[in-house]
Order: sequence, then structure tokens, then C-alpha cells
Amino acid sequence: MRHGKVYKTGDVILAQIQFTDTFEIKTRPSVVLFEELGNIVVAGVTSNVDMQGIPLTKKEGAVKDSVIKLNYIFTISDKMIKKRLFSLSHEKKKILISELIKRLNK
Repeated sequence: MRHGKVYKTGDVILAQIQFTDTFEIKTRPSVVLFEELGNIVVAGVTSNVDMQGIPLTKKEGAVKDSVIKLNYIFTISDKMIKKRLFSLSHEKKKILISELIKRLNK
């Protein structure tokens, strides 16, 4: 069953995420990279601001200052999404896409 929602690049969502090291499933924020056929490719978000990634501040809508982790990308089903929190600004989306392309071109 589809939720009927379309998620767009830069949407910050709350979703059930399976951790690769422990196989635990936790509800965590993520940023939508793209959606295709009910599968949503997302980048994880952490509140550990010492980690590498793209800063995401409370001013931008985050619950606490955080980091978008482009080294933590996975695919989830739309059924795993609890809710959409907010969308990144146009400028932040450009940074997100640019940083992702840099990594793909390494």
C-alpha cells in the first residue's frame, strides 16, 4: 500500500532505518536523494556534529544541529517513512547534489 505521498530531493523525513553494524531498526531523520517506484534513496542524518558531512542547523529546520552523512546512503520503502519534517533550502539542495557528484566522480 502506497502512502500516496511523493518525496522530493531535499525532503527531510523521519524514517525507520536499519543500521548496518547492528541490524537494529531505529527511527531516524534522513534526507531524500530521490524516489523511484516506491523506493526512496536517502542519506542519513546524525546529530553528532563531529562527523563528516554537510551541516544542517536548527535554523534550517533540524531539531538539533546535525550533519547529512553522504557516506551513509541506503534505500527504504515509502512504508518506512513516519513523516516529512521539512525541506532543505534551494541553496542547501545544490550543496547536497554537488557534494554527492564529487563523491561519484572520485
